[in-house]
Amino acid sequence: MKIIGREKEIESLRKLVGSDKSEFLAVYGRRRVGKTFLIRQTLSKMFAFSTTGILEGTPNEQRESFGAALLEYGADNAKFSTWIEAFGMLRNLLEKKGKDKPLVVFIDELSCFDTQRSGFVRALGYFWNNWAAWEGNIKLIVCGSATSWMTKNVLNGKGGLHNRVTDTMNLKQFTLRETETYLQEAGFKWTRQSIAQCYMILGGIPYYLGLLNKNLSLPQNIDMLFFASDSKLKDEYKRLYCSLFKHPEYYMKVIELLSSNKSGLTRNEISNKLVGSNGQLSMVLNDLQQCGFIGYFNVRGRNGGVKSSDGLYRLSDFYTIFYFDFCKSKTSDEQFWSHQISTPKINTWFGFAYERLCMAHVPQIKSALGISGIHTEFYSWRSKNSTPSAQIDLLIERSDGMINLCEIKYSSGDYLLDSKEFEKILNRQNTFVNETNCKQGVFLTLVTVSGAKNNEYSQQINNFVTINDLFR
Repeated sequence: MKIIGREKEIESLRKLVGSDKSEFLAVYGRRRVGKTFLIRQTLSKMFAFSTTGILEGTPNEQRESFGAALLEYGADNAKFSTWIEAFGMLRNLLEKKGKDKPLVVFIDELSCFDTQRSGFVRALGYFWNNWAAWEGNIKLIVCGSATSWMTKNVLNGKGGLHNRVTDTMNLKQFTLRETETYLQEAGFKWTRQSIAQCYMILGGIPYYLGLLNKNLSLPQNIDMLFFASDSKLKDEYKRLYCSLFKHPEYYMKVIELLSSNKSGLTRNEISNKLVGSNGQLSMVLNDLQQCGFIGYFNVRGRNGGVKSSDGLYRLSDFYTIFYFDFCKSKTSDEQFWSHQISTPKINTWFGFAYERLCMAHVPQIKSALGISGIHTEFYSWRSKNSTPSAQIDLLIERSDGMINLCEIKYSSGDYLLDSKEFEKILNRQNTFVNETNCKQGVFLTLVTVSGAKNNEYSQQINNFVTINDLFR
């Protein structure tokens, strides 16, 4: 299948190959997001050497994998006892290929090679520092899903790789537009609302999207992937986190905590709820952010600006949220989603999921509002004083002196803004203005699926954004 989207990433790879110096690119991101596919589809014809670490492989298996790749790409010998010797053989192989063209060296699942006391990272650093960096035509690309390892040993390495990476690429999930294009290319005939619902469950993860069956409806697909006896994603949760993090238990504790606090928690709140967490919490939160599992949302302080101490961490990975909400507690109903799809419980869930969908597409909302060219900051906000507590999930503060206060509402048809809900919106607006001492003008902005019914209350809304705008 051809590459969908990834235009910026493809252009970056082409610039890297076309540069007049050696390059060292580190590619990282969530498992299943398509890192390997992107690099192989774009550059495989230029590979001078490529190898992949073996997940959970033994030290001997990692050496055998590397040695087999050396032979495949033309090495005369692939027997080595140390990684220094292995990279020496790689150097000899590349020297035979000459300096008249770019030589792409791709090492996938890099962390797998770094078994205990192997010396792999030191050998890689020596290979780059002592030879490859000076050749001018070596394009070393390393890739890994184990983000904590990549961050510690490559991006922020203190040894031989310190400050050696010339570029990084954090590959993100598809947007809604890219997801729609992917599904259309695969022959799906779903409506945009179905595609959006699919995104609320699977996110824009290419591997998950590739498991869908175009001959089934969305509810049938969800039953097949999550609730059937042989479902492919029922046990994905543990595999996902165990493959990304060498010590996943603590990461999973943070994820589980955030799954039960949907409005988000500050760092201090997370620390207080997880006893003995301070020593490694910053690293864990950063790793989870880098993978896209959680998001950090600034909170607007009094008189404007970011109040960093009150910033909220929220679970943002769509698959993980769906797993905790519906799959962690086992059900024997193999058509659970089809049976529950129109119930109040599922409709309420879609309401929260639509908020997450919008938060993942703030650039598209800005475009719909015609403010893409204006510098903005976006925040969450929750009252500390009002009863009941007032919360605004999305505020877009603009450099032109205005703020878009976004109310996100999910419904199957045109949304009916009645007097009760409009009063709540005004109360949230007034509480926000008073508590933050807001001096900017406020535009009330309604984000719905298909628009709002015209009445005296909707006429007082300044801006409307619909699901179609999220597909920009």
